[in-house]
Amino acid sequence: MRSALEHIRAHMAEQEEGAGPAGPDEGGMPAWLQILSSAEEYIVNYERIGSIGEMERLNPVLAYVERSLGLLDGQRLSFWIKELLEEVLAWSETAKGGTRIDRIGWQRQGINIFVHNEGSADLYLAKSPGGIGDRERLAALLIRTHGLLGQYLRGEVPFTANLPLRGPVDEGLLSETELARLLMALNRCVIGAVSEELWQSVERDLEDCVLHISLGTVPEGDGLARRLRRLRADAILRGEDFDGELARIDEELRASGASGGLEEAFARLGDKTLWYVEAALGEFSLEEFVKMMLLALRGAEERPEARHISFERLMHGLYYDHKGIKKINLYKKRIIEKYLRELDWTAVRGGGLHTDSPHLHHRTSRVNGNPDTCFFGFTFSPAAEKLIDFCVEAEKSPLYERAVLMLMDLFGLRRDAYDRFHNEEEYLETMNGSADDKKVLLSYIAGSRVLDIGPGGGVLLDLIERELPEKEVIGIDISENVVEALERRRRLEGRSWQVLKGDALNLTQTIEPGSIDTVVFSSILHELYSYIPFNGQKFNLDTVRAALRSAFELIPAGGRILIRDGIMTEPADQTRRLLFHDAGAVQRLERYAADFAGRTIAFERLGPQEVRMPVNDAMEFLYTYTWGEEAYVHEVQEQFGYMTPSQYEACIRDLFGDAAKIVFSRYFLQEGYTLALREKVTVTDEAGSELPLPDSTCLIVVEKVRETPETPPA
Repeated sequence: MRSALEHIRAHMAEQEEGAGPAGPDEGGMPAWLQILSSAEEYIVNYERIGSIGEMERLNPVLAYVERSLGLLDGQRLSFWIKELLEEVLAWSETAKGGTRIDRIGWQRQGINIFVHNEGSADLYLAKSPGGIGDRERLAALLIRTHGLLGQYLRGEVPFTANLPLRGPVDEGLLSETELARLLMALNRCVIGAVSEELWQSVERDLEDCVLHISLGTVPEGDGLARRLRRLRADAILRGEDFDGELARIDEELRASGASGGLEEAFARLGDKTLWYVEAALGEFSLEEFVKMMLLALRGAEERPEARHISFERLMHGLYYDHKGIKKINLYKKRIIEKYLRELDWTAVRGGGLHTDSPHLHHRTSRVNGNPDTCFFGFTFSPAAEKLIDFCVEAEKSPLYERAVLMLMDLFGLRRDAYDRFHNEEEYLETMNGSADDKKVLLSYIAGSRVLDIGPGGGVLLDLIERELPEKEVIGIDISENVVEALERRRRLEGRSWQVLKGDALNLTQTIEPGSIDTVVFSSILHELYSYIPFNGQKFNLDTVRAALRSAFELIPAGGRILIRDGIMTEPADQTRRLLFHDAGAVQRLERYAADFAGRTIAFERLGPQEVRMPVNDAMEFLYTYTWGEEAYVHEVQEQFGYMTPSQYEACIRDLFGDAAKIVFSRYFLQEGYTLALREKVTVTDEAGSELPLPDSTCLIVVEKVRETPETPPA
């Protein structure tokens, strides 16, 4: 007779070969395998998968059961323990299987398919042949409680949920030693099948838990703070200031009228089992996490019989695939964050809806037939859902910016909060690769306090900290993505710099005037120029002027502003001929000229792969062409060169008059452009003689001589 593991492997092999199920001569397909293999939808924790699309090609639940049985097969155990655990593992995930019709029928029978350990135990008992004896009751108990020790270590269940496991000892069915051996072997399979690394990280804690169960005792010190800490374990590993933030939230709750603070607010959590918490809430801040937990608990309170709170539906709505990789839907995340920000603690404790949010509300619901389970999530209006879907699709085209602005208008988000929603991690990683290029700035830093505007991946913050450790370094950015990513990295790596959220055009809203010695604009002014509407108009030099004025207010006499950014070359009326090495490049130029909104891009087609262009139009296209197709949707929205060197210096003199002086200016070509373009294009003069690329970048150091005159030059 085949073992459970052999049945699964035979089934998987037959599926790969396109054959039918095992025939009667092989003993037929066992009931648990029929259920698992007939699944029409996969109930999977997104925390453990890298691609949602993979689930359309695989049966991840069946694969998990196969791994768990493989781990059991490799353990040295007595025959009766191995035989019992084989049955337990084979049935433990069955509530995640079945056809849609099966699952509807199970619900009508009162089987909770949403709490899979309990549902699987009920399915096992319903299909157990030959009646229910001591062995079947023991197997059902292990199925019903399987995974709960791991969930306890994650904070998802109270330890008391595991105490029924002591029952077989009290009944005389098992000795304390046998129970401990059985539970360690079972959890080795259940947790190790998720990941070997996870098992190794929890093995010692699990041994302590099993000892308590076998002795019938409860661990000491299992209060609310410890449970919340376990629920936030991954966020803490990523750098969350759990203790500091929790203390602040406790104080705010007390100020809102909850005299008992967190303990009072979370009084209803004690006996609740939580599902999919990390996958659904792990990307949110601790304050947002606490607010959602309290809203969910308040909703569950209206259904007194509810013991389980599931965040599965919220999890499903928060992720999508980008190029085959699971990504969080930052459009939804930012909107939910704003919604929670606008709910004060009094409203949260009362469970009240956001009255000014017609396109989003939170909801705690249940499914008919499962009164003991609540589902917490957020419901977007049909219009908002369609617009968010449109934004996801628009990521592939220049429609992206307009789509995102429409979404921001719908939800009242800042129009200048221009997060690169779907590829911020790749963007920040690219920015961190430019350290050597920015090192030249360090020679011109004055004073002790340095402000980096738009720090991106933090490369300049790191450079200053390493090379000039006596300096106090601050980064400021308007992007939530950037601030969150840098704050996590600062805590994880123990960095001394800090990062703030603020507006480059209104720096004194965040930082005290006169308190910064050096303000650095490193490859950020062209982004402000390109993205930020000033008086309703983008690609507006007044945006650059406003940013420089804002920085000037922060520095005292002797303080400096460092500008490293793109320039247009002089004389501006030169032309260049571009001979492309790629047959499709001229079509890309035509697309670029149609999509680029900064100014009109002029070109004359000379041949299938050759054009004549004004030199600055040519360079503006080549900057985007350098980055390739993946970056096109963003780069086509940016104008890198927006003033010539003489225009830049004139702009600074007009802004500050005799209150400032330019102490250094240099204009150069970034070497990377030559390296990136030499295989793609040949640049020549009108006679066909090859020419080097012109200067791309400026480095200008402005020093404040004294405070701005009362009547500055126009």
